[in-house]
Amino acid sequence: MAKVLICDDESALRSVLKRYAIFEGHEVFEAGDGMEAVEMCQKIQFDLIIMDIMMPDLDGFSAVRRIKEFGDVPVLMLSAKGEEYDKLRGFELGIDDYVVKPFSSKEVMMRVNAILRRAAKSAVQEEKDDHEIFIKDGFEADMTAYRVFIDGRQVNLAPKEYDLLFFLIRNKNIAVAREKLLDEVWGYDYYGDARTLDTHIKLLRHSLGSYAGLITTIRGVGYRFEG
Repeated sequence: MAKVLICDDESALRSVLKRYAIFEGHEVFEAGDGMEAVEMCQKIQFDLIIMDIMMPDLDGFSAVRRIKEFGDVPVLMLSAKGEEYDKLRGFELGIDDYVVKPFSSKEVMMRVNAILRRAAKSAVQEEKDDHEIFIKDGFEADMTAYRVFIDGRQVNLAPKEYDLLFFLIRNKNIAVAREKLLDEVWGYDYYGDARTLDTHIKLLRHSLGSYAGLITTIRGVGYRFEG
Protein backbone atom coordinates (compact mmCIF):
# COMPACT_ATOMS: atom_id res chain seq x y z
CA MET A 1 0.00 0.00 0.00
CA ALA A 2 1.37 3.39 -1.01
CA LYS A 3 0.66 6.71 0.72
CA VAL A 4 -0.64 9.09 -1.95
CA LEU A 5 -1.30 12.82 -1.47
CA ILE A 6 -3.79 14.42 -3.86
CA CYS A 7 -3.42 18.21 -3.97
CA ASP A 8 -6.03 20.16 -5.95
CA ASP A 9 -8.34 23.04 -5.09
CA GLU A 10 -11.28 21.27 -6.76
CA SER A 11 -12.84 19.01 -4.14
CA ALA A 12 -14.87 17.11 -6.75
CA LEU A 13 -11.73 16.18 -8.68
CA ARG A 14 -9.97 15.12 -5.48
CA SER A 15 -12.93 12.94 -4.60
CA VAL A 16 -12.90 11.13 -7.96
CA LEU A 17 -9.15 10.52 -7.92
CA LYS A 18 -9.33 9.42 -4.30
CA ARG A 19 -11.96 6.83 -5.10
CA TYR A 20 -9.84 5.35 -7.89
CA ALA A 21 -6.66 5.41 -5.80
CA ILE A 22 -8.35 3.62 -2.90
CA PHE A 23 -9.69 1.04 -5.34
CA GLU A 24 -6.06 0.46 -6.44
CA GLY A 25 -5.18 -0.22 -2.80
CA HIS A 26 -3.49 3.05 -1.87
CA GLU A 27 -3.86 5.09 1.31
CA VAL A 28 -5.01 8.55 0.24
CA PHE A 29 -4.59 12.00 1.81
CA GLU A 30 -5.98 15.30 0.49
CA ALA A 31 -4.77 18.90 0.36
CA GLY A 32 -6.75 21.85 -1.00
CA ASP A 33 -3.78 24.06 -1.91
CA GLY A 34 -0.01 24.06 -2.21
CA MET A 35 0.63 25.46 1.25
CA GLU A 36 -1.39 22.69 2.88
CA ALA A 37 0.48 20.11 0.78
CA VAL A 38 3.87 21.43 1.94
CA GLU A 39 2.78 21.33 5.57
CA MET A 40 1.49 17.76 5.22
CA CYS A 41 4.73 16.62 3.56
CA GLN A 42 6.68 17.97 6.53
CA LYS A 43 4.74 15.61 8.80
CA ILE A 44 4.08 12.56 6.60
CA GLN A 45 6.40 10.68 4.25
CA PHE A 46 4.38 10.11 1.09
CA ASP A 47 5.19 7.65 -1.66
CA LEU A 48 3.70 9.87 -4.37
CA ILE A 49 2.04 13.27 -4.80
CA ILE A 50 -0.59 14.18 -7.40
CA MET A 51 -0.18 17.96 -7.66
CA ASP A 52 -2.28 20.52 -9.53
CA ILE A 53 -0.57 23.67 -10.83
CA MET A 54 -3.17 26.44 -10.63
CA MET A 55 -4.16 26.80 -6.97
CA PRO A 56 -4.69 29.63 -4.47
CA ASP A 57 -2.15 30.61 -1.78
CA LEU A 58 0.69 28.55 -3.28
CA ASP A 59 0.74 27.18 -6.83
CA GLY A 60 1.86 23.67 -7.70
CA PHE A 61 5.27 24.68 -9.07
CA SER A 62 6.14 26.57 -5.88
CA ALA A 63 4.81 23.76 -3.71
CA VAL A 64 6.92 21.14 -5.50
CA ARG A 65 10.01 23.33 -5.19
CA ARG A 66 9.44 23.65 -1.42
CA ILE A 67 8.76 19.93 -0.98
CA LYS A 68 11.88 18.93 -2.95
CA GLU A 69 13.98 20.94 -0.49
CA PHE A 70 13.41 18.37 2.26
CA GLY A 71 12.21 15.23 0.44
CA ASP A 72 12.54 13.36 -2.83
CA VAL A 73 8.97 12.15 -3.26
CA PRO A 74 7.77 11.31 -6.81
CA VAL A 75 5.31 13.86 -8.26
CA LEU A 76 2.62 13.55 -10.94
CA MET A 77 1.56 17.04 -12.00
CA LEU A 78 -1.93 18.01 -13.21
CA SER A 79 -2.57 21.09 -15.32
CA ALA A 80 -5.12 22.72 -17.55
CA LYS A 81 -2.19 24.04 -19.54
CA GLY A 82 -0.51 22.05 -22.28
CA GLU A 83 2.26 24.43 -23.32
CA GLU A 84 5.76 22.99 -23.59
CA TYR A 85 7.09 25.73 -21.29
CA ASP A 86 4.96 24.50 -18.40
CA LYS A 87 6.06 20.91 -18.95
CA LEU A 88 9.71 21.93 -19.11
CA ARG A 89 9.36 23.92 -15.91
CA GLY A 90 7.78 20.96 -14.15
CA PHE A 91 10.38 18.45 -15.31
CA GLU A 92 13.20 20.81 -14.37
CA LEU A 93 11.77 20.86 -10.85
CA GLY A 94 12.05 17.07 -10.79
CA ILE A 95 8.47 15.92 -11.36
CA ASP A 96 8.03 12.39 -12.72
CA ASP A 97 5.10 12.83 -15.09
CA TYR A 98 2.60 15.41 -16.36
CA VAL A 99 -1.11 15.10 -17.22
CA VAL A 100 -3.13 17.76 -19.01
CA LYS A 101 -6.78 18.33 -18.09
CA PRO A 102 -9.25 17.03 -19.02
CA PHE A 103 -8.06 13.48 -18.39
CA SER A 104 -9.52 10.12 -17.45
CA SER A 105 -9.03 8.92 -13.88
CA LYS A 106 -8.02 5.54 -15.28
CA GLU A 107 -5.13 7.14 -17.16
CA VAL A 108 -4.00 8.98 -14.04
CA MET A 109 -3.97 5.74 -12.04
CA MET A 110 -1.98 4.00 -14.79
CA ARG A 111 0.63 6.72 -14.50
CA VAL A 112 0.55 6.64 -10.69
CA ASN A 113 1.14 2.90 -10.58
CA ALA A 114 3.89 3.13 -13.20
CA ILE A 115 5.73 5.75 -11.13
CA LEU A 116 5.38 3.66 -7.97
CA ARG A 117 6.74 0.57 -9.74
CA ARG A 118 9.78 2.50 -10.97
CA ALA A 119 10.42 3.93 -7.52
CA ALA A 120 10.25 0.47 -5.95
CA LYS A 121 12.58 -0.96 -8.60
CA SER A 122 15.10 1.84 -8.02
CA ALA A 123 15.02 1.28 -4.25
CA VAL A 124 15.78 -2.43 -4.69
CA GLN A 125 18.57 -1.73 -7.16
CA GLU A 126 20.26 0.74 -4.81
CA GLU A 127 20.55 -2.00 -2.17
CA LYS A 128 22.87 -4.04 -4.41
CA ASP A 129 26.61 -3.86 -3.69
CA ASP A 130 27.80 -4.04 -7.30
CA HIS A 131 27.37 -0.82 -9.22
CA GLU A 132 26.46 -0.83 -12.90
CA ILE A 133 28.69 1.88 -14.37
CA PHE A 134 29.14 3.14 -17.93
CA ILE A 135 32.16 5.32 -18.82
CA LYS A 136 33.05 6.99 -22.10
CA ASP A 137 35.77 9.63 -22.15
CA GLY A 138 34.74 12.23 -19.53
CA PHE A 139 31.18 10.92 -19.23
CA GLU A 140 30.31 8.52 -16.41
CA ALA A 141 26.92 7.09 -15.41
CA ASP A 142 26.54 5.08 -12.20
CA MET A 143 23.21 3.43 -12.94
CA THR A 144 22.98 1.80 -9.51
CA ALA A 145 23.56 4.94 -7.45
CA TYR A 146 21.71 7.19 -9.93
CA ARG A 147 24.67 9.48 -10.42
CA VAL A 148 26.00 11.09 -13.59
CA PHE A 149 29.38 12.79 -13.91
CA ILE A 150 30.67 14.99 -16.72
CA ASP A 151 34.41 15.68 -16.66
CA GLY A 152 34.48 14.80 -12.96
CA ARG A 153 31.55 17.05 -12.03
CA GLN A 154 28.31 15.48 -10.82
CA VAL A 155 25.24 16.53 -12.81
CA ASN A 156 21.80 16.38 -11.21
CA LEU A 157 19.07 15.11 -13.51
CA ALA A 158 15.29 14.95 -13.16
CA PRO A 159 13.95 11.46 -12.28
CA LYS A 160 12.67 10.76 -15.78
CA GLU A 161 15.95 11.97 -17.30
CA TYR A 162 17.83 9.33 -15.30
CA ASP A 163 15.41 6.59 -16.39
CA LEU A 164 15.57 7.64 -20.04
CA LEU A 165 19.36 7.99 -20.09
CA PHE A 166 19.99 4.67 -18.36
CA PHE A 167 17.59 2.80 -20.63
CA LEU A 168 19.34 4.23 -23.69
CA ILE A 169 22.75 3.30 -22.25
CA ARG A 170 21.65 -0.27 -21.56
CA ASN A 171 20.58 -0.42 -25.22
CA LYS A 172 23.61 1.48 -26.54
CA ASN A 173 24.32 1.45 -30.27
CA ILE A 174 20.75 0.28 -30.92
CA ALA A 175 18.10 2.45 -32.57
CA VAL A 176 15.28 2.41 -29.98
CA ALA A 177 11.82 3.22 -31.31
CA ARG A 178 9.88 6.08 -29.74
CA GLU A 179 7.05 3.72 -28.79
CA LYS A 180 9.52 1.38 -27.07
CA LEU A 181 11.00 4.24 -25.04
CA LEU A 182 7.58 5.48 -23.95
CA ASP A 183 6.48 1.99 -22.97
CA GLU A 184 9.65 1.03 -21.09
CA VAL A 185 10.54 4.35 -19.45
CA TRP A 186 7.05 5.60 -18.69
CA GLY A 187 5.87 2.12 -17.78
CA TYR A 188 2.57 2.02 -19.66
CA ASP A 189 1.19 2.06 -23.17
CA TYR A 190 1.43 5.80 -23.69
CA TYR A 191 -1.29 7.72 -25.43
CA GLY A 192 -1.62 11.47 -25.57
CA ASP A 193 0.93 14.17 -26.36
CA ALA A 194 3.72 12.48 -28.34
CA ARG A 195 6.00 15.46 -27.62
CA THR A 196 6.54 14.23 -24.06
CA LEU A 197 9.50 12.09 -25.13
CA ASP A 198 11.00 14.85 -27.29
CA THR A 199 10.73 17.28 -24.37
CA HIS A 200 12.65 14.91 -22.10
CA ILE A 201 15.30 14.27 -24.75
CA LYS A 202 15.75 18.04 -25.08
CA LEU A 203 16.16 18.41 -21.31
CA LEU A 204 18.53 15.44 -21.14
CA ARG A 205 20.75 16.76 -23.91
CA HIS A 206 20.90 20.13 -22.17
CA SER A 207 21.95 18.41 -18.93
CA LEU A 208 24.67 16.41 -20.71
CA GLY A 209 26.25 19.58 -22.10
CA SER A 210 29.26 18.77 -24.28
CA TYR A 211 28.22 15.10 -24.32
CA ALA A 212 24.73 15.79 -25.71
CA GLY A 213 25.90 14.24 -28.98
CA LEU A 214 25.94 10.81 -27.34
CA ILE A 215 22.18 10.75 -28.00
CA THR A 216 21.45 10.62 -31.72
CA THR A 217 18.06 11.19 -33.32
CA ILE A 218 17.08 8.50 -35.80
CA ARG A 219 14.54 10.28 -37.98
CA GLY A 220 11.28 8.39 -38.29
CA VAL A 221 12.37 5.79 -35.72
CA GLY A 222 13.51 7.12 -32.36
CA TYR A 223 16.87 7.61 -30.62
CA ARG A 224 20.22 5.86 -30.22
CA PHE A 225 22.91 6.19 -27.54
CA GLU A 226 26.37 6.17 -29.09
CA GLY A 227 28.28 3.83 -26.80
